[in-house]
Formats: sequence, C-alpha cells, structure tokens
Amino acid sequence: MTEPTLNYVSCPDAAGGHRMAWWEWGDPSASHVVMCVHGLSRQGRDFDLLAQALVARAGGALRVVCPDVVGRGRSEWLKDPMGYQLQNYAADMLALLAQLQRNAPVSTLDWVGTSMGGLIGMAVGGTPGLPLPAPLRRLVLNDVGPVIQWQALQRIGTYLGHPTRFDTLQQAADAMWAVSTSFGPHTPQQWLDLSRPMVRALPDGALTLHYDPAIAVPFRTITREAAAQGEATLWQLYDNIQAATLLTRGAQSDLLSRETAQAMTQRGPRARLVEFAGVGHAPTLIAPDQVECVASFLFD
Repeated sequence: MTEPTLNYVSCPDAAGGHRMAWWEWGDPSASHVVMCVHGLSRQGRDFDLLAQALVARAGGALRVVCPDVVGRGRSEWLKDPMGYQLQNYAADMLALLAQLQRNAPVSTLDWVGTSMGGLIGMAVGGTPGLPLPAPLRRLVLNDVGPVIQWQALQRIGTYLGHPTRFDTLQQAADAMWAVSTSFGPHTPQQWLDLSRPMVRALPDGALTLHYDPAIAVPFRTITREAAAQGEATLWQLYDNIQAATLLTRGAQSDLLSRETAQAMTQRGPRARLVEFAGVGHAPTLIAPDQVECVASFLFD
C-alpha cells in the first residue's frame, strides 16, 4: 500500500458543522487503530512513512488513521476563526473515533501526536468519561508537554498565517525549510516529499500553503499570562492519563524544555523519555531511529 485512502467525517460546530478529512493506511477492518495527529501548521500526510512502517510491523493487521485537523489539508475551513481551539479539535477527534468504531469495532487504540497533535492526545487521553471506542493504550507525545516555552510561541507567530505565494513546489519547499531547519537533517528528496502535501493550487496556477491563514487568529490572542494559566489545565490532563506514554524530544527543542520533559517522567503516566540529537522542534518521525523508537514502543 503506497497511498492512503482519503475519507471524511462530519463534525458539529456552532456554525452548522464542518467536514474533517482523514487518511487511512492498512486494513480498514483491523481492530487495532493508531491515530497519528499532526502539528499546528501541518497535515496528516506528514505520517506517510511512519504509517507504512507501522502497518508493516503489524503484519498488515492495523489501521493507521491520520486526520487533517480542521482548517488544514483537505479538511474544510471554519466560518468562525475562534473555533480553532484545542477543545474543538478534541471534539472532532471523538467524532472521528465514533465513525471508526461504526466502520469496524476498535479494540486497541493508540495515539501518536506531534506538537499540537500531542496536546489533542492529552485532551483525549486525560479527560475522564469521554466516549472512546476503547481506552487509550499507548500515547506518544512528540516534542510537546504541558509547558510550552514562550519563545517558541513567538517564533511560530513570525510565520503562521502570513500570505504566501510560490511559483513552484521547489520554491515552496525552500521557503518552508527556512522556517523548519529545527526539524533536523533531511535529504532534499525527503523534504520535497514532506512539502508536496503542504501546498495547494491557486486559481492562476501558483501555489500557497494548504492551511486556512485564520488558524493564526486565536493563536495571536495568546498572551504570556494566558499561556501560563493554561499550564495548570494541561498538567491536570497529563496527570489523568492512564495510557503508557512515550515522550520524544528534539534535544535542541525550543518548545519543550528539558526541565518540563524530566518532570513528565516523574508524574502522571511517568513518560519514558527519548531524546534525538541534532533535532529541535519537532522530530518528523522519518529518520530510521525515530521510526524504530515509536514502532518498538507501540508493538514490542
């Protein structure tokens, strides 16, 4: 299987609802589901290589589901930009999980979340009483935790939602690399493959980034004080998690500090911490050692 299947789920919201796209790898009838959820300005095709590796590791008896969080990729854009919030993303994931359960019963549920996708995973795994099809068994938090460094938010704010226009895919890839060097070493082909789903065509044939620029609207309302206040809520979610938890961190990450990572090994699910040298925020889970780290945690 070299290409995933594209599907959609209807999600409620105050403006009449929206459609969220999701990509599926592996056996659509498999009872073991791994949800892979991307970062703030990314999309579900980020996990192509990891998904294929996981399906192979499971001998094919696996569903890997990679949503395009609303406002990104093939998903619809929200009418109200202030809807781009963590609690709404988590609600969309519940709608998706319910659809997966209707398609084929889920007996084992795992989650791999990069950055924002990890925060969504914390909300899903750390909120008691949610109607999950199965308890969250294993959780991978990729370079994210309850404390997000203010300087990283400021860095992301310098490029998030700004108008973009590119003449070629290579030009777009070069521009994205300029703000993504912290992802760590990639070959030119790896980066081009990662970049291809990150753009969409404009009517005149030029390219622009895939996401709704309005995802930056609520992001820009975050103050340092509000971010600090949100930490208590995130720690509570983290402390509630019952799933076995792996925390992967870029050793040079400016978003997840080593102090926060160490604290996460001592409380709540007491995450196992693995750091990747030469990488900042966030590991792309493409390098063989990164793929093996996640796969062995989920299956061994």
